Amino acid sequence: MRHYISYTHLISQSIKSMYEKEETMAAKMKPEKGDSAPMFTLPDSYKNEKGPGDFIGKWIVLYFYPKDNTSGCTLEAVDFTALKDEFNKLGCEIIGISPDSCSSHEKFIIKHDLGITLLSDTEKKVLEEYGVWQLKKMYGREYYGVVRTTYLIDTAGRVAEVWDRVKVKGHAQEVLETLRTLQESG
Repeated sequence: MRHYISYTHLISQSIKSMYEKEETMAAKMKPEKGDSAPMFTLPDSYKNEKGPGDFIGKWIVLYFYPKDNTSGCTLEAVDFTALKDEFNKLGCEIIGISPDSCSSHEKFIIKHDLGITLLSDTEKKVLEEYGVWQLKKMYGREYYGVVRTTYLIDTAGRVAEVWDRVKVKGHAQEVLETLRTLQESG
């Protein structure tokens, strides 16, 4: 019995170590302020391929969120939609990405009258490339999911600002104010 417990403990520690290494690798790969933003294309809610290359010469708010129709994700999308005209006046497009399907995005957009572009990354390639697909812990359970993160990308395709582990309330307004400040100083 004693050997069994020790063996189980070793396996548990080995798995934990593997997850920690993967988390560290994902964090190291994550684009930082000043880096070129990774380019990609993903399908939108109508299955049209879109990505940063479609908005060359514009600023881009690229935000990653966990799941359509959840309270935090809905509030974030509604807040960005409410400020869309202000972002557009500053030459900025808003793109949200989650692992949800195109169909889910379409229903989410219709249900909440959203006016922003939502892209589907069901294979999680872009989520991983941006380092937002990470090990999460909730109620003692570990699982992989999207860590809510926002990137502000400038007209040259460089990361101008990054918000990690975003708290939704007031976030869209904060991104807008940062965009204004960067444009005024820039």
